[in-house]
Amino acid sequence: METLISSMSIPDDEMAMLTPEQEAIMQLCRSFRSVAEISALLRVPLGVARVLVADMSDEGLVRLHQPRLSQGQPDLNMLERVLSGLRRL
Repeated sequence: METLISSMSIPDDEMAMLTPEQEAIMQLCRSFRSVAEISALLRVPLGVARVLVADMSDEGLVRLHQPRLSQGQPDLNMLERVLSGLRRL
């Protein structure tokens, strides 16, 4: 849920072959977004967003960025963004 997603640059002909959901995720992830944010912004259940992102990652369309935890503590900014995304649900 807190994993950050960024979209990869792909040629226009490949972009035309994407589903509407994939295209929306590609647009959203031009800047880093969490899975929770993607779920909220697309108004889809969190489980659906996770599956879409995982499939897109397998296809090389997006890059997953795991947050780095310093001394076992989560990053406060990341937690605030996840909370904000959940509130939008």
